[in-house]
Amino acid sequence: MNSLADKVAIVTGASSGIGHAAARLFASAGAKVVVSARRKEELDALVEAIARDGGSAVAVSGDVRDEGLAERLVTTAIERFGGLDVAFNNAGIVGPMAPLQDMSPSDWQDILETNLTAAFLGAKYQVPALLQRGGGSLLFTSSFVGHTVGMPGMAAYAASKAGILGLMKCLSAELGPNGIRVNALLPGGTDTPASITNAPDAGAEVLAFVENLHALKRMATPEEIARAALYMASDDASFVTGTAMLADGGASISRT
Repeated sequence: MNSLADKVAIVTGASSGIGHAAARLFASAGAKVVVSARRKEELDALVEAIARDGGSAVAVSGDVRDEGLAERLVTTAIERFGGLDVAFNNAGIVGPMAPLQDMSPSDWQDILETNLTAAFLGAKYQVPALLQRGGGSLLFTSSFVGHTVGMPGMAAYAASKAGILGLMKCLSAELGPNGIRVNALLPGGTDTPASITNAPDAGAEVLAFVENLHALKRMATPEEIARAALYMASDDASFVTGTAMLADGGASISRT
């Protein structure tokens, strides 16, 4: 399968979880990949793994809240690989979970900056590069939380992820005439290091609770969500734009 053959892609949040799986899958589908996250050692290991599999990738470490990183990622894609066709703005955090009245303004701001402002910064530099290629795919990771479901203690996270959907819809209308498709991917519970089920104090009851939220009664693997991202990134989704695509295992409709 070479659905991204001759394409150049940026993937943020690539040191683990969904971003890591997506970077490897995009590379295996033929893309040259610029991967980013804060942890340089993990990124370097990812680039080596992609190379061992016959792919091509380069790492640019940094914090997605930094506008300079957003610019460096696009510059690297152009200088190393000749342009940009796909941008998967995936990096994000859950942040501290607490009732709103107990949340500090600094925690609120950190979550909003990491999940929403970083998406704006990424797109700010990615869009001109996509326009230079005559089109492409701009993809954001949102969440079913804040879209179809509200959960106690997750007000900041939900607000940031819902904000991504507003950003995505406006950009899809703005950029559609230029051949740029803009979409959001909404994963359900996914077994990643950042999942609440893998928190140090999470017991078996937390995993059971999260699994039961889903119609499929299990969590996703990062690879399953990455496959959904690959579809949205590729020309297989050539008439899909402005879409909030649920890949949530039925969590949005399950009441059992």
